[in-house]
Amino acid sequence: MITSPGSRPLIVAVAVLYAAICGAIAIWAARRTRTADDFFVAGRGIGLWTMTLAAMAATLSGFIFIGGPGLLYSAGIGALFISLSASITTPLSAWMLARRMRLLREVRHVVTVPDAVGARYRSPAAQGICAVAILIATVGYIATNLLALGLVLQAIFAIPLTAGVLIGTAVVLAYSATGGILAGVYTDVFQGTVKAVASLLVFAAVLRGGGGLAGISRTILAHDPGFLGPWGKLTPLAALSFFLVFGLGTLGQPQVISKYYMLKDPRQLRWYPLLMTVVLIVTLLLFFGIGLGVKAAVLSGAMPALATQDDATPAFLLHQASPLLAAIVFSGIAAAIMGTVNAFLSVGAAAVTHDLPVALGRKVGNELRVGRVTTVVIAVLAAVVALVSGKAVAFLGIFGWGLFASTLVPSLAIGLNWPGATRAGAIASISVGLVVTLVFETLGYLKVYTFPAGVTASGLALVLSLLTFFVVSWVTRAQSASEIDADVRLIMEA
Repeated sequence: MITSPGSRPLIVAVAVLYAAICGAIAIWAARRTRTADDFFVAGRGIGLWTMTLAAMAATLSGFIFIGGPGLLYSAGIGALFISLSASITTPLSAWMLARRMRLLREVRHVVTVPDAVGARYRSPAAQGICAVAILIATVGYIATNLLALGLVLQAIFAIPLTAGVLIGTAVVLAYSATGGILAGVYTDVFQGTVKAVASLLVFAAVLRGGGGLAGISRTILAHDPGFLGPWGKLTPLAALSFFLVFGLGTLGQPQVISKYYMLKDPRQLRWYPLLMTVVLIVTLLLFFGIGLGVKAAVLSGAMPALATQDDATPAFLLHQASPLLAAIVFSGIAAAIMGTVNAFLSVGAAAVTHDLPVALGRKVGNELRVGRVTTVVIAVLAAVVALVSGKAVAFLGIFGWGLFASTLVPSLAIGLNWPGATRAGAIASISVGLVVTLVFETLGYLKVYTFPAGVTASGLALVLSLLTFFVVSWVTRAQSASEIDADVRLIMEA
């Protein structure tokens, strides 16, 4: 990729300043992290704005800021089906999960998403298999973000991608293994605000550089009219599959829904859907704007063709944005990615340190210390996956999101709202989602088998998982009443 030498010193300076601020937050958080409760759920001490910004940052990760614009650049408008459901699923998540999970935290002192599954079905086995699924998906999604972070650092410092991934991993670990989720949450408060403002500025820069949406559309229609079709370069089935997986999948993202445990006052949840929807819409302008703007610039000859689709965001910032805006956005994206990785590391470490021992009937002696060690191991493993997989950021993001969706949406989101769900149904649906996703994604990676055009492994896994959940729960419906404790039933009816 050709870079702009004049902008590099400013970008580096802002990136260093940004890192210093995040480092100071990490040191502060580390001093406040004294227990496993602080490390995994921030001690139930955060306010609504803090939770909203942290949830937004965990949702809009490297997948959205690097993989998303790249996917839009290559696949056309159909890629927007990933984000079109944002304004629907946030209220749905708040309605179906937020209050129930926060109340469950009060009565059962749960700290993880698998804890909630185990409590709902009174089943250590359900909790354990849920933890396994989360751990596998977590490694894939962290790999997505580390790869995206490596691309950002490569653009900022002109270093090889491998070095960017390794440096990014080391920086994230510097505060994740010490401050836990508390460090990530308060880093998100700082960078989330900057990111939202930067998204508006980037969108304005796209419109200014391309002659507005009308000018951009005319350029694209003259060279590649199919790009702006309702499905873009995707088949209708593929676009709708994205909508299904990312629409319902929001209800199964542990890095987001676990933040419901952290809210200090659950009565504030009534404002959460509005706040979250607004910040998501504003920040997703970067996804839409860069993907569309870079496509028009490349087609018109204003920018050279991209070597890979993941170069869309770095290329736009280095070629089309002002040096100061590029510096702020690069730093904001890097910080956003690190915040997301921190959230996932906390989720993965909790699965190993807390949930699997509970499922096996063994308690870890020092959860805080073991959690920190596990955090390092998961990060290193994810970095290896990022470097070895050879896959684009968008692919790894879809894999991780899809696996979370197929294993958690039925058992947790539906299970906390439907008394007829059974333990057998939950275990079966989690198992089906896990196996189908892993088998078909692996076969696709090895090029042994590919689905017909438009069919995705993540969409298939989610549909089969839902069907399995309902069918098995119906077959075993005689046990449903006896598998819900009285306090959990009261929460479900609240």
